[in-house]
Amino acid sequence: MVLPEVVGYKLHGTPDKFITSTDIVLTVTKHLRQVGVVGKFVEFFGPGVPQLSIADRATIANMCPEYGATAAFFPVDEISVNYLEQTGREPETLAYITKYLKAAAMFRDYNNVAQDPDFTQVVELDLGTVVPCCSGPKRPQDRISVSEMKTDFETCLGAKQGFKGFQVAPERHNAVVPFQFNDKEYTLSHGSVVIAAITSCTNTSNPSVMLGAGLLAKKAVECGLSVKPYIKTSLSPGSGVVTSYLKESGVMDYLSRLGFEVVGYGCMTCIGNSGPLPDSVVEAITQGDLVAAGVLSGNRNFEGRVHPNTRANYLASPPLVIAYAIAGTVRIDFDKEPIGELCHYIVENKGSYITLKDLICKAA
Repeated sequence: MVLPEVVGYKLHGTPDKFITSTDIVLTVTKHLRQVGVVGKFVEFFGPGVPQLSIADRATIANMCPEYGATAAFFPVDEISVNYLEQTGREPETLAYITKYLKAAAMFRDYNNVAQDPDFTQVVELDLGTVVPCCSGPKRPQDRISVSEMKTDFETCLGAKQGFKGFQVAPERHNAVVPFQFNDKEYTLSHGSVVIAAITSCTNTSNPSVMLGAGLLAKKAVECGLSVKPYIKTSLSPGSGVVTSYLKESGVMDYLSRLGFEVVGYGCMTCIGNSGPLPDSVVEAITQGDLVAAGVLSGNRNFEGRVHPNTRANYLASPPLVIAYAIAGTVRIDFDKEPIGELCHYIVENKGSYITLKDLICKAA
């Protein structure tokens, strides 16, 4: 048997409190694609690992096909055993597992440098450098920080046809197409969001990002924000447990009011099972030859995979799926432009517009 090379991926530093597991995994995906790990194993280690929950680690390992490794894993540590205890394993089983792994030198103390194996290659990531991000418009490894999304999309519009280009003529970059939906008039342009899906993946089985999306939805609804009715919104978790804790925490109703109803369980939008878009939306996209956008919390966004009428597709955390759905476009700089307008803010003498940062702080 030909033994694979094992790349050690060292995590250190402390992530910002507003960074999600999705932000980390998209950063790791881009990095490992640049390193080149096809046909290799990736083992995560270092003092940054204990800061990641089991759900966070699963999210990172789940992206293994996207960064091209044969396998990616986190060795068992005390947090792993705590998870087994929380999920109902018997004390005797836990003791047996721990004793065996320690005897086989497979139980890890990530803060003990002496336990670090000899890897074929070591690459590092400072978790403190991770920023909120998405990936797209056509590949999971093409990470873009949220602060650069607007300029990156506009650059992609005019760039040569390819992974980061649509080759749209400059005079058509600001094209606007009016259309009717439910007897009301709306407009679409390049970058308009027409699909927003929190779709089955480990992203939708990670309580931190799912509850984060729910809290963001709650504060958005309370502020009077909404999602345009023609946007195809959906929530398809990987497990019924997700629905249970969203309901028990009191945020499910707010997600529903923004259009994120549970439509089923399993891989849906991520594999192209989003269902049809409204006829008037498709006609507007076709008429204007628009680069419409889909935003999803899945792990694959290759061109033509999500929907034939969304030429630009971005992977994002569930909270960012909510944010872009409310904004209605990916051509927005959340640091400088408001996510929406709300009347009751005038009463509070804070102006009539609210930013995503304001909304996140309210949710936090």
